[in-house]
Amino acid sequence: MPYIWPVKNGLLSILIFYSVTAVCQDTATLRVSGNRFDSPARKWTIGALTTAGYGGSFLFLSQAWYKDYPRTSFHTFNDNGEWLQVDKVGHAWTAYHTSRMTTNMWRWAGVSPNNALILGTGSSLLYMLSIEYLDGRSAEWGWSWGDAAADILGASLFAGQQRLWNDQRIGFKFSAHPAKYDQPDLEARADKLFGRSFQGRLLKDYNAQTYWLSANLRAFLPETKMPGWLNLSLGYGAEGMFGGFENLATDKSGAVVFDRRDLRRYRQWYLAPDIDLTKIKTGSKLLRSVFSAFNCVKIPAPALEFSRGKFKLKALAF
Repeated sequence: MPYIWPVKNGLLSILIFYSVTAVCQDTATLRVSGNRFDSPARKWTIGALTTAGYGGSFLFLSQAWYKDYPRTSFHTFNDNGEWLQVDKVGHAWTAYHTSRMTTNMWRWAGVSPNNALILGTGSSLLYMLSIEYLDGRSAEWGWSWGDAAADILGASLFAGQQRLWNDQRIGFKFSAHPAKYDQPDLEARADKLFGRSFQGRLLKDYNAQTYWLSANLRAFLPETKMPGWLNLSLGYGAEGMFGGFENLATDKSGAVVFDRRDLRRYRQWYLAPDIDLTKIKTGSKLLRSVFSAFNCVKIPAPALEFSRGKFKLKALAF
């Protein structure tokens, strides 16, 4: 789906983010100690929250978003070349964190680790693929095999590490910065595509987003004396994008309304230190929950960037 998934899927992540922070403050304690509370009340609570959250947002999107576009029979749509695949990485990030948060909610409810993992990743994928199905019934878009594959990849990254290590040694993180465009036509195009608000630009503007795989060094090198919270992260982003496939736009009559194919669309790769907030030792259950929730965001740090065939150092990479 072109340049709008963060509004839908990202919003869900934010809602679950605060739900987990509020009701799962002792999840980290349960995970470390191995204790479980066999609480039917908690299970019913989490079941109701998950059903209401997923089902309610699904119905809302079906009525509020898709009603403005004609419905069709189920069909596919190949958008794998759009936005230099930044949107696909975003899908994977969302599936990873909805799986992580929902699984932790079921653990808080007292469900066994394996069953919590099945419920968490299964419900996450069900939700994500249901959104893809709505796309497949919309004349504006279609079912994207690339989006579906990214959803499965993100959920699998979480589930695979839980089964292998019972830990997330490689985190999946997001960072963004407000992008400013110094040419009037580019700024006008960005306003049309991404909106003018600060929040809208951060969520919709793929030029401003970076996604990171953040590996905990101590987890892979346990004999070293490195701090347990120190990570090394690999980031991916892109710039120069003012359209899904190319920097060209036409109106309904086919007349060209924007043409900046002279601008180079390019990928960016980063290598930077990072912090695993969940590895910071604290006796506060509240802080553990806050650290766990905010561990989906990459903390700004100096980075080595590779783009357009050159390496360069950045004082801070977002």
